[in-house]
Amino acid sequence: MTDRNTRAVCDALLAKGYEVYFVGGCVRNALLGEPVSDIDISTNAHPDKVMKACEDAGLKTSPTGIGHGTVTVIVRAIGFEVTTFRRDVATDGRRAVVAFATDIADDARRRDFTMNAIYATPEGQIVDPLNGLGDLRARRLRFIEDAATRIREDYLRTLRYFRFHAWYGNPDQGLDTEALSAISANLAGLETLSAERVGTEFRKLLLADDPAPALGAMMQTGVLTVLLPGADARQIGLLVHLESLAGLDRNWITLLVALGGEGVADRLRLSKAQRRDYALIRDAAFDGPGLPEVAYRHGYDIAAQACLLQAVLAETPVDPNRLAHLSSAAAAEFPVASRDVADHYEGRALGARLELMKSAWIKSDFKLTRDELLALPDKA
Repeated sequence: MTDRNTRAVCDALLAKGYEVYFVGGCVRNALLGEPVSDIDISTNAHPDKVMKACEDAGLKTSPTGIGHGTVTVIVRAIGFEVTTFRRDVATDGRRAVVAFATDIADDARRRDFTMNAIYATPEGQIVDPLNGLGDLRARRLRFIEDAATRIREDYLRTLRYFRFHAWYGNPDQGLDTEALSAISANLAGLETLSAERVGTEFRKLLLADDPAPALGAMMQTGVLTVLLPGADARQIGLLVHLESLAGLDRNWITLLVALGGEGVADRLRLSKAQRRDYALIRDAAFDGPGLPEVAYRHGYDIAAQACLLQAVLAETPVDPNRLAHLSSAAAAEFPVASRDVADHYEGRALGARLELMKSAWIKSDFKLTRDELLALPDKA
């Protein structure tokens, strides 16, 4: 509300007599004392009016989502999404046909959860057309009005429900029974979602402090089976607990490995780098080379995450001495350079000789010296 870039957008619209409200995550997080990232602004001005008002004030605009009423206003390289009040005309579970509205209550009703339908004026006055403030204060996640209707409007809301509960819900209250019932009754719609959208929601969910209750509910309702056949969330709570005890940073890929399931990389459309980490952590934890070698070849984080998974399987805390050893292994420096053997080997033979010595050095727990390695015989 006080940032000069944000104020520039609000003031441009207010100067023309339009209504201006912050809405969604920025309001929700500010009220909860959580960090605020994206700033979403809602207004009764139509997109063309938004663009004119902002351009008259010397601000750049881009019609990024003008078909759905959204204009991006750019102030000093920062983008602010400004969206006209809307109401849904038709939905197909993935996209909505919208019409502009003049009533803020209509705009609120098309949103997903009550805690996301709280508005604030540029001066900080709360406008709560659907009484979401009480739910927010109680950290109670509820769909707006009829849960089944909200889900059928956009089936991604099923995943958003579990993700938002993991981040903002009260774990002591459990999940809303009406929501879970509606989710269970509308599982078929999940198959219409793209792998990219599903993967994005999974990543955000798994980065929550404790995603175990939400993942458990996903398994109970059948959502997890639809999205990741064969996945099992029962080890996630222990993993999060042991992770905290060991002081390890969250790696959401590790939780994916712990969940298991068929075709995870394709079903969640993991990137090339994510697929690599998934395979490395999985193989190192279950049937790959020793973890010190993994730490040396692929870095401490990969080896530490595999170590965490092994602890989960054994149902024992992660050994801090083992983590310290993996850290040392990751920092180890091979004492032989290619120039040391270049007089006697070249090409593929040079590479094979270096790899032979490196393997012996790793097997010795990185203790063999340069001279000892150079004295090793070639394999027959």
